[in-house]
Amino acid sequence: MTLRDTLQTALKEAMKAKAADRLSTLRLISAAIKDREIALRGETPPGDLDDTGIVAILGRMVKQRQESARAYADGGRADLADKEQAEITVISEFLPRALDAAEVAAAIDAAVAETGAATIRDMGRVMAVLKARHTGQMDFAAVGAQIKARLA
Repeated sequence: MTLRDTLQTALKEAMKAKAADRLSTLRLISAAIKDREIALRGETPPGDLDDTGIVAILGRMVKQRQESARAYADGGRADLADKEQAEITVISEFLPRALDAAEVAAAIDAAVAETGAATIRDMGRVMAVLKARHTGQMDFAAVGAQIKARLA
């Protein structure tokens, strides 16, 4: 079953269960996917949105909500921060399992060895390998700092 099918099934179940908050978040996911598909129509050759593309969309959605939750919490709006956290919980159900620190370090070591990276100038190649294999499983902003430390 593809991720798209899983999302549609969850949407139908949320409708049947009358889970308004979950349904709202699933509809946001569906809208984001449709927006990206519309944007891909203009490409030559036309792009197709597969599970990897959907995971990237979900990852961006989680990151946006984390930033919003922090801003709301800093602004004293705990109610809105809680709503963002609830959306993060629903979206995260459809993302692959996040790698722990040891797994991230092992993935970086493998990517560095595979690309033969020796200097900071090789960082882009290492990141490309990691993004191809571990999209949605790690925070690439934090990984970038680790790669810099490893190659410096």
